[in-house]
Amino acid sequence: MSISSVREYFRKLGIEDKVMEFDVSSATVELAAAALGCEGQRIGKTMAFIVDDRPILIVVAGDARIANPKFKGRFHTKARMIAPDRLDELVGHEMGGVCPFAIREGVEVYLDESLKRFQTVFPAAGSANSAIELSLPELERYAHAEGWVDVCKGWE
Repeated sequence: MSISSVREYFRKLGIEDKVMEFDVSSATVELAAAALGCEGQRIGKTMAFIVDDRPILIVVAGDARIANPKFKGRFHTKARMIAPDRLDELVGHEMGGVCPFAIREGVEVYLDESLKRFQTVFPAAGSANSAIELSLPELERYAHAEGWVDVCKGWE
């Protein structure tokens, strides 16, 4: 899967034109913020974890970090990120382009409370040089989010 699968996903929803591709990398929060000309905190950083032997994604604000006690309190296990070489296999996207759209079946998506400060955020769109601007209701709907969680620190 890649930006083409994300574009196809959004084409079926009638919003393919919202997907942005850049001539520069947007693989990190800092690079994405520079490419978009926005504050890094508005980047919707999609983090991939293994919980109960299955992959999950959590979209967090660009300035947020996982708080291990909060993560364990919510998911009843230690936060274990998916190794970069297993992202495509387990989630459907490679490092730098991980996003909550056009992902493998059975991958649950959660949205972190750190995003609620913003009207819109910019998650990746399947490649290390892409993004899409979405309102929080759009992000929740298009990501088929299981719900909101509070598992981050450093953004308050």
